[in-house]
Order: sequence, then C-alpha cells, then structure tokens
Amino acid sequence: MTRRALWKGKLNGPGVDCGVALYSALSSDEKVSFHIVNRKTGNRVERRFVDSETEQPVERDAQVRGFQLDDGNYVLIEPETLAALIPHSDKTIAIKHFLPCDAVDKLYFDKPYYLAPAAKADEEAFRAFSEALEKGATTAFAQAVLFRRNRGLILRVHEGIVIATTLNYDYEVRSARNAFRGLSEPHYDEELLDLAGHLIQTKLSRFDPAEFHDRYNAALLKLVRAKMEGRPLPKPDREPEQKVVDLREALRLSALQSERKSDTKPKSTRGKMRKAG
Repeated sequence: MTRRALWKGKLNGPGVDCGVALYSALSSDEKVSFHIVNRKTGNRVERRFVDSETEQPVERDAQVRGFQLDDGNYVLIEPETLAALIPHSDKTIAIKHFLPCDAVDKLYFDKPYYLAPAAKADEEAFRAFSEALEKGATTAFAQAVLFRRNRGLILRVHEGIVIATTLNYDYEVRSARNAFRGLSEPHYDEELLDLAGHLIQTKLSRFDPAEFHDRYNAALLKLVRAKMEGRPLPKPDREPEQKVVDLREALRLSALQSERKSDTKPKSTRGKMRKAG
C-alpha cells in the first residue's frame, strides 16, 4: 500500500489512545481513462459553464450555488455561508461502542480505508487494540470528521490489518420495500427447492477477487495499446450465447452429475490394510 496518508489524526476510545493514519484501500491506477479531445486540432477540450438562457459564458466569480424551488426559481447560497456549515474537525476518530462483526448491514458500507499507526511510538497501542478486536470477533463503531463531513465508521480487522469503512447515512440507503412493492406472496415448488439446494451445496467455494476480471477495462487497454503501436485494432471478445433451458431439468442433470462424480471417487483404504504375515 502507498505510504501517502489521506488523513492523519488520533484514535481514541476504551483502551486506546494513539496517532493513526488513513490510507486508501482502493486504486484507480489500472483503470483506463479518457479526455475529450478536439478531433480537428488534437487539443484537449475544456469545460466551461454557460448561462442556460443567454448561452453566454459565466466566469468563476459570478458562479454561486442555488437550491431550486417548486416554481423554478433558485435560493442562492453564498460560498462563505456553505463554508460556515462545515463541521469542525478535532482530528479524532472517536470510538463510541463495540459490535459483533455481522451487526452492521453491508448495505450501509461506503468506502474502505486502511487504518495504521501514524508513528513508531503509536505501534504498540494500536497493535494491542487490533488484536483485541480480532480475538473478540468484534468491530468498533466510531465517528469522525473526514474530508469535511461527519462520518460514521466501522473498524474491523481482516488478516491482521485494520480496515476503517465509512458508512452511508440512513437516508442514503433506499428501502427494499419499494423494489418489491406490488409483488404477490411467493409460492415455491418443493422439488425445485430441493434440487436447487443440492446444487448449491455441490458448488460451494470461496471468494477469490483475482478470478473476477474487468473485461471491459482489459479490452480498452488492448485497444489503446494497439492504437499506440499502430497495430490492427483487436476484435472484441464475444461470450457465447447461452441457450434457454428448462431450470428443473438443468438442476436435475447437475445433481445427477454431482452424484456420479462422488460415486467414482476412490474410497479411503485407511484402517483396511492388514500386515502381511
């Protein structure tokens, strides 16, 4: 991870008081990004603000934020008024209480950051705190002013690293009831449920993020490299079309194949071999 901290401050709570630093857990280095360019000149195009009615450019010092009313008019908010609303930061991540690891719905998870001791002198206290979280299988709910906003955070330990995840506010998470409004009560086919359950058990695995590829970004990278090197443009990879099959029949076939595979596995001979004599 990069050693350039996005934020530095203090971690304070029951049993811990030390300097900490936040580092981004996400990277955009491998993503292909584009600029808008004038095809005729090859120059980058600049974005400018224009008046929606007069279509004349509006200089920066004439731009002001406005909240639109129902009648179409705007309430203007001056920059200094907005600046006064920014919460004061005491540069502290304050732990409020502790929770079981699965107590927070992941719908509320926003952005992950790595949390690390800010200096050598902070390492002992920070390490004791992280080990206590890990051994207790708990997370810490904390609050802080980060990047000019009040934030709720969940501090958890993953493979020995403390991860601080900012949380969405309740008003930012939509209710699932709206998505399922108007749907009738579900009725399940018991045979289909049994077959699906069997298939799920035979396909149990573990999550490996390295197996999940961004095919679009990879195709963009190939395209850009081909253009740079003057090679013919690569043809996009097309996935084979999936045939529409009967779900019940597909589940039965899959379950049958899984049973046959398990029957053909060599059985253990442990405890069956006798000493020759």
